[in-house]
Amino acid sequence: MCDSDPRSNSIGRPFDQWRALGRRFLGWRLARNLLIGPEEKQWLRIVMNCETERLIARLDVSSLSVLEISGSFWRNRFPFRSYKSVDYPAYDVIDKPLSEKFDLIIAEQVWEHLLWPARAARNVKEMLAPGGSFLLTTPFLVRYHPQPEDCTRWTETGLKHFLIESSGFEAQKIQTGSWGNRACVIANFRLWRRYIPLLHSLKNDKFLPIAVWALAGT
Repeated sequence: MCDSDPRSNSIGRPFDQWRALGRRFLGWRLARNLLIGPEEKQWLRIVMNCETERLIARLDVSSLSVLEISGSFWRNRFPFRSYKSVDYPAYDVIDKPLSEKFDLIIAEQVWEHLLWPARAARNVKEMLAPGGSFLLTTPFLVRYHPQPEDCTRWTETGLKHFLIESSGFEAQKIQTGSWGNRACVIANFRLWRRYIPLLHSLKNDKFLPIAVWALAGT
């Protein structure tokens, strides 16, 4: 679901009553898809994923060789020319770049865990082919979550200037975005809250960002 229009934060009945009615009259699978959606998605990632997909869709995706660091979310999102996934810390992006060159490197929710994020950003820049792009997403107003470490938070402005200072990306070639609201921030204090369309708002409050992203081009 890539419609980031605001939604209501509440419904007229408690969610468990809606779920019970859905099970009774629609069947469990259909009720689940209507109330929760066909996939289990984290609320804090919904708008972030939609907006970053829009950014990537503007590229010539069929010509791109892609590296995703820690994750495989993007594997089947577009018909990339080639795709490779590596896991951090099994592959330590801080230590050294890979010998290959890529047109697009993606790192979702990784950089906040790095002890030396600037070193990692320089290695990413070295792995980019001429004209390549780096998509970086990080959390901001989220709880401490060491996996194995938890070190850094960036706002949009901070993330942009981090990429400029750490690895020499040009300011005019960096696009940033962020999303969040009070309800989502509070909901994720204890758990990574699953997105329920009927209950959860996608309205953005620029003063309460929970997800931040940047697409930097060379």
